[in-house]
Amino acid sequence: MSPALDTAYIPPQDREEIIRRAVWDSVVPVDIDHRAPDGEIRARMDVKAVGALRVSSARSTAVTLRRTEQLVRKDEEPSLFLSLQVTGTSMGAQHGRECVLGPGEFAVFRSNAPYTLLFDEGVDHHFLRLPLSVLALPDRLIRDTTTLTFGAGDPLARLAYTYFAQLARSDELHRSDRADAVLAPSVELLRAVLVSRHGGIAPAKDPMEATLGLRITHYIREHLADHDLSAARIAAAHGISVRHLYTVLSRAGISLGDWIRARRLEACRRELAGPAGRSRTVAAIGRSWGFVNATHFSRVFKEAYGVSPRDWRDRRSG
Repeated sequence: MSPALDTAYIPPQDREEIIRRAVWDSVVPVDIDHRAPDGEIRARMDVKAVGALRVSSARSTAVTLRRTEQLVRKDEEPSLFLSLQVTGTSMGAQHGRECVLGPGEFAVFRSNAPYTLLFDEGVDHHFLRLPLSVLALPDRLIRDTTTLTFGAGDPLARLAYTYFAQLARSDELHRSDRADAVLAPSVELLRAVLVSRHGGIAPAKDPMEATLGLRITHYIREHLADHDLSAARIAAAHGISVRHLYTVLSRAGISLGDWIRARRLEACRRELAGPAGRSRTVAAIGRSWGFVNATHFSRVFKEAYGVSPRDWRDRRSG
């Protein structure tokens, strides 16, 4: 796989700007403070993707990366970064805390809050980025587990480091048709690491149960367009019984059928108001979001919004 960036082929006077552009385009916008003069700046970066998981492996001369308040405000998709140290050491700071990473250790940082990463010895790192919505963990748990060092004293964290480092290095996997299959176990492994650390030495069962409702609603949102979305399928995807599923949702004040219908109607309303609303029939848009019967779709849409889907589309396109 060809690297996304290799300054060996870039004139020295252009390297700083091209590095900035590559990092902003493929990782996240940050202010970059190079420690070396222009002519001595060197960097190489490989970028891969596994579904929602973005992977970047980077080596460079010494640098400081700052995610500022101004850049945070531009973030369209809040994410969590795993920062895996390969060789040397680095330091990170966020939420008033600092951590130092050595080889075989990692930390996590959230993109929707300022942070600083210092690489005084140069960068030799894997960065993995996942949308916070995919993790579906409470905000407080995410905040409490950022800028902690995961590694040496924690067997689960050591396992996670080995797994994610191998995932970052494997070009063969990213070229295969099985790449998407690793997304779900990657998410579950990271969840287990974070909730275990947040809960001390106790097993992760309680915090995982506490986040179950969030994970269920995220799963439903991801599969709204599936005609076979059902309580049995949702429960099976989370390893629980249908009865437990309804109990979890009831505690959150959610009626499963009503909640799914409302989210599907929201999706239809957005699509009807956009370009697809003019290029596809109302019935086709309804079917694409699980409303198989056009008459039923029109009726529930009007009950929800006080106007038929056809009238809604005509008003928005006019």
